[in-house]
Amino acid sequence: MFRRRDDEETTAAETAAAVERITSVLGDGTTYIGKLTGHGGIRIEGVFEGEIKLNGLLVIGPTGRVTCEDLRAKNVIVAGVVRGDITANKVEIRASGRVWGNVTTLAFATEEGAFLRGQIQMEEELELDLPSEETKTTPPAEKDETPEEDKGAEETAE
Repeated sequence: MFRRRDDEETTAAETAAAVERITSVLGDGTTYIGKLTGHGGIRIEGVFEGEIKLNGLLVIGPTGRVTCEDLRAKNVIVAGVVRGDITANKVEIRASGRVWGNVTTLAFATEEGAFLRGQIQMEEELELDLPSEETKTTPPAEKDETPEEDKGAEETAE
């Protein structure tokens, strides 16, 4: 009588797989200056200055402050402050969010009270140039630890 249809089960499984998760957090009271690249979801509640290329979800929480000339991620949710351009498949600016920069995206959403000083450019296709999934599973190449002066000796010995 209350039997599920097979296509409903498939849809529920696909929805669960599509939900992105936060795997790392830069906490409130923390300042990070540098380069952020990789996979997975990251939530920033502290201060970040530098470069971001993230193949995943980036959430700038209400206490988060990001200064990034060219922020690139699959999906971006801004509830804090971003100073710099954002390029992402989907950008959402929450009511407490403040963005000073241009937004290039496939999908854009905003809540009443959100602030954006810049332009929004909607595209049909978008090249994000993010780290690929292949680099996630491939270990880094082993570095040759042989000193330069010893390399010549090895080659002549062979």
